[in-house]
Amino acid sequence: MTETKYEIQQVEGGAPVKMWTRGVPVEAKAREQLARAASMPFIFKHVAAMPDVHVGIGATVGSVIATRGAIIPAAVGVDIGCGMMAARTSLTAADLPDNLAALRTAIEQAVPHGRTVGRNKRDKGAWGDPPPEIVAAWAALAERFKNITAKHGRLKNANNLTHLGTLGTGNHFIELCLDTEARLWVMLHSGSRGVGNAIGSYFIELAKQDMRKWFINLPDQDLSYFPEGTEHFDDYVEAVGWAQDFAALNRRMMMTNVIRALRSHITKPFEAEMEAINCHHNYVQREHHFGEDVLVTRKGAVRAAAGTLGIIPGSMGAKSFIVRGLGNKEAFESCSHGAGRVMSRTEAKRVVSLADHIADTAGVECRKDESVIDESPRAYKPIEAVMAAQSDLVEIVHTLKQIVCVKG
Repeated sequence: MTETKYEIQQVEGGAPVKMWTRGVPVEAKAREQLARAASMPFIFKHVAAMPDVHVGIGATVGSVIATRGAIIPAAVGVDIGCGMMAARTSLTAADLPDNLAALRTAIEQAVPHGRTVGRNKRDKGAWGDPPPEIVAAWAALAERFKNITAKHGRLKNANNLTHLGTLGTGNHFIELCLDTEARLWVMLHSGSRGVGNAIGSYFIELAKQDMRKWFINLPDQDLSYFPEGTEHFDDYVEAVGWAQDFAALNRRMMMTNVIRALRSHITKPFEAEMEAINCHHNYVQREHHFGEDVLVTRKGAVRAAAGTLGIIPGSMGAKSFIVRGLGNKEAFESCSHGAGRVMSRTEAKRVVSLADHIADTAGVECRKDESVIDESPRAYKPIEAVMAAQSDLVEIVHTLKQIVCVKG
């Protein structure tokens, strides 16, 4: 193991925060938010902050929160199970057409993406009539969902089947990338879509109601929690586990459809998944750390147990990395989930010009219009600095460069 790279932020009356942030900017509001989380009485050992850390809703994005006897729904958030999938193909750069626009169009046609707002309009980001393979995949989740909605009927009509195998909006993407040996990878980023958002929002509100019912005062209402042994705790664990499974299957189905789209435009036969990784970065699960079984919530962080492969994407136009975990116990065996924002979406739209965005995405076949400026590379921390700050958490296995990027 290399030298210890974290710094410690002491929290009065709370657990310390161990921060892997050397060489990367951390906003004061993120430090304050981390401290509020660390002040909760059920925090186990410490809170770990990854180098992509920035302010989030409830919990800080890029935080790892281990707890005993309680769970904070807002620390998982509403994009439950959001994560990455990457697959290496047997294709190389030489097998690709000179003009990549047709490949981007093929991917956009194969996977519903974006969102249509307004009444009486079919949402372009959902299936109007889900294809047979999506219906068949949903069957593996349907019975458990029925059990959840039997107890919490409000969740029944959330977009579920119609969102399975769809991308969404915001920072979700599908990319074609080349590694340093010019081999083609498919990489995508999405989560549990509408149904996960409904589950997250519903249980966050339930936790707030419970806090009011029990007269529990909190430093932040978004830190409302379910104590273990209560009805809502068990129901949330069931629902969040289901949403995480939906998210992993969602990525799996998108990958299948993207590879099918590539086969329709690349005549050379190819193997689709020479290596494949499918990992969450917004989730909670039971794990064993420091001799105890605890709940670990990763909000914008990836599991990096020894030998475990993970994905750390850079911004569109930057590099991305396939990594192998080093099993750093102090970080609860975790690493960052990306570069991390340095600007809010609103600020990016105000500060970054369309000319800046076009220059920063040179060489990438992607949308170059004002609607994606909030995702432009300048809105994110430099990925090289982020990787340097966590060299004791992961080792780089593959370095990928984006050549096609589809945004919602």
